[in-house]
This record gives sequence, structure tokens and C-alpha cells, in this order.
Amino acid sequence: MFDEKLAWEKPCGGGLTYKAYSQYPFLLHNATPKRLIHETVLAAPGAGEVTLRLNEPLLIYSRLDLNRLLLERAERAGAQIEKARVTEMARAGSGWQLRTSSGTADADFCVVATGARNPLRDFGTELKSQDTMSALGYYVPGSQERIDIQFLPGLEGYIWVFPRCGHLSVGICGKGEPASALRKRLENWMRERGISWKEGAFYSHLLPALDTRSWKQNRVSGEGWMAVGDAAGLVDPITGEGLYYAIRSGDLAARTLLGEESSLAARVDEYRRTLRRDFAADLEFGSRLARRVFLGRFLFGSVPQRMVQFTRRSPRFSAIMQDLFSGRQPYLGLKKRLLSNLNGSLYEIGMSLGFSRQVPRKA
Repeated sequence: MFDEKLAWEKPCGGGLTYKAYSQYPFLLHNATPKRLIHETVLAAPGAGEVTLRLNEPLLIYSRLDLNRLLLERAERAGAQIEKARVTEMARAGSGWQLRTSSGTADADFCVVATGARNPLRDFGTELKSQDTMSALGYYVPGSQERIDIQFLPGLEGYIWVFPRCGHLSVGICGKGEPASALRKRLENWMRERGISWKEGAFYSHLLPALDTRSWKQNRVSGEGWMAVGDAAGLVDPITGEGLYYAIRSGDLAARTLLGEESSLAARVDEYRRTLRRDFAADLEFGSRLARRVFLGRFLFGSVPQRMVQFTRRSPRFSAIMQDLFSGRQPYLGLKKRLLSNLNGSLYEIGMSLGFSRQVPRKA
């Protein structure tokens, strides 16, 4: 296993959902420092904010600590780890010759896990401008017991505050805007909230956010290789979540390679089909929803505005949001569930509004 940086503080919120640690319990049961967060505060222009108490907490790591945890597990399992950058993959007979920053190596098969900024242009997803989003922010001193999610007008993205061990990760991700504009939005919001970035460490990163058409032709495998994680474009196009899909695709790649298919070529094809069955079809459907979630309109208001208001006043809708945060609710079944609950949600909202007028809240 070649890794250029080994354990490092990768630009990332560091959040792992219930979907991740329920399938991979080692992510929860270990001695590595982490935070378990039970509350998320959602806010949108014109709707104020609402506190969503999470039945399944979000697990938050420093990426330095999480990377170290994963590398140590790999080493205990028998992987030989070398700190080096792979700069070239070239065919050598039926295998590969890898050129690295420290020399050359031969391989029978390659798993490409180089991230979104993949230097191996012929292997892994081919990202175009419409297939990416920018993520940037600051690690700042501070502590809190909740996650903050702030939607912004006209932005296909959001601001987040993730409490980590010893500091806060305050960042923004967005699609269709240059990083400089996103940074200005973030700093304006931080200034309004009284959060100083001058003492914080700045970070920025490119994330895959595949367009719907790109999912159809996404290059996740080829003769003698498979790609996993960001290198395969496997990131949630709405939330930007990538950690679970990186771990899951690595697991599926390993299972396929060790499977019962008769040839490597058959295993490569099976990996592509397995990814689609497991989660890629759901992410593709999510790419169709992304603009509507952030920029759409519903009942004479923006979708984020109605999302916050419905969460505040409808237990049915709040339960849907719970399942979205935990990873229990796939995008493929979301529309049907929303429609089947719409009348009940509107009834709950109407009852809530009527009751609040008759029995005013205490100051």
C-alpha cells in the first residue's frame, strides 16, 4: 500500500453517520479520540432555526486520528505500507509497473484510492467542472455540543460547524461558485456569529459531485484496476459525505477481488455492478435532487426554508430528517415517503400553528 502522506489532517468535517458505524463497528468501538454528537441545529433564511435531536448520534473524528486508525488496522491485517506517491501506472505484461517517488514496484492488480485530485488521469473517474464542488473552511478554537447546518440563499451547498476534539471545523461546501466567493460567504457568516477565523488554520479541498449524466459513464474500473472513494467519484452529491462511501467501496472492491468469479476481468465487471446495487444508483438519483433541495421552491417558499419549518412543527417530517441524517433513508425512496406523509405533515403543522396561537409560548 502506497500512501503519500499517511496520517494527516485532511480537509474534511470528519463526520461518520450511523450507516457507517453500524456496518463497521470498529469505527465506534476503539480508543481513538472522537465526539458523539446528539443534536443538529438547522437554519435557513426566513425560517430561523430548529434543533433536531438525533436518535443515532453523528460520530466526529479528526482526520489525522481517523487516518491513523485505518492505517494501523491495515498494517495489523498484513498490509505493507510505504510512504510514497505513485506518479505513474504502466502495463507490464499482464500486470503493472508502478513508478513512485521512491522507485518502482510491480503489481498484478491495482486499487486506485488517490482522491479527487487524481494524478493518474487514465484510471478512476474523469471529473469535469460540473462534476465537482468546493469545500473550504477553518479549524478554530472552541467547543460546542451540537452540529450547525446553515443554508444560504442561492447556494447549492451549506455552511457547517462540526465540534471536534479540541477545536471546531467551520466550513462551507458549494457547487457552481468559485472558491473565493464561497470563502467570502463563510467569513461573512462567521463574522455575524462572532466566530473569528484569524486564529484558525485555513483548509480547502475539491470534492466530486457528479452530474446525473456523468454517473451513467462513471469510470470506476478497467482492465486490471478498480477505483474507490473520491477517485471513483463516490461522494453524496447533496451532503458531500464521502467517508462512508470510501470505506464501503474499499470493502466491496476487496470482497469482489476475493470472490468466486473465474477471471480478473469478470471481477472487474462484478465490482461495477456491485457498486451500483449497493449505493451508486442511490447517489445517482441524489444528483437529480440536489438542485431542488438547495434552490427549489415549495409552497411559496424555498425548499430549505420549508425543511426547517416542517422539522420544527411536524413529527412525521422530523422523523424523515432523522433518517436522512443517520443514513437510513435512501434517496430512491425519499419522494414516495415524502408524498405519503405530506397530508399528515401538513395536518400536524396546521394543528401546531393553531395550538400555538391559542396557547402562546412563554417568553
